[in-house]
Amino acid sequence: MKIFALRLKPDTDLKDSLWNFTQAHSIQAGFILTTVGSLKRASLRLAGQSDNQVFDGKFEIVSLVGTLSQDGVHLHIAISDFEGRTIGGHLTSGSIINTTAEVVIGDSYHHRFTRTVDEQTGYRELQIIKHGQHRGHA
Repeated sequence: MKIFALRLKPDTDLKDSLWNFTQAHSIQAGFILTTVGSLKRASLRLAGQSDNQVFDGKFEIVSLVGTLSQDGVHLHIAISDFEGRTIGGHLTSGSIINTTAEVVIGDSYHHRFTRTVDEQTGYRELQIIKHGQHRGHA
């Protein structure tokens, strides 16, 4: 496994920055190891919803998980407000860093992640390809 560590600065878009980093470093089977930081705007797609919801304020990132590949990033985030109320969902573009986001990413040497439309769900779902195997076998 290769490990990357980065710090995102204020006023940058969290999801877009992680996508750009993934592309720039040719990450093939990436995953979030840990993240700490804060947002001043959070754009999330909540469970079962088709539209994004935007939250403005100061939020702590209490969890960020997901996969990263050349086909896209799929990230879920949980944030908490000044009273400790927590909300989470799919991270979407438009989530803006407040003070920092310290992110550590792993990238497996033994896998490649792709995304293809799954006939059952209708969504682009994760396909895991182990090196030395053909597409469709995990």
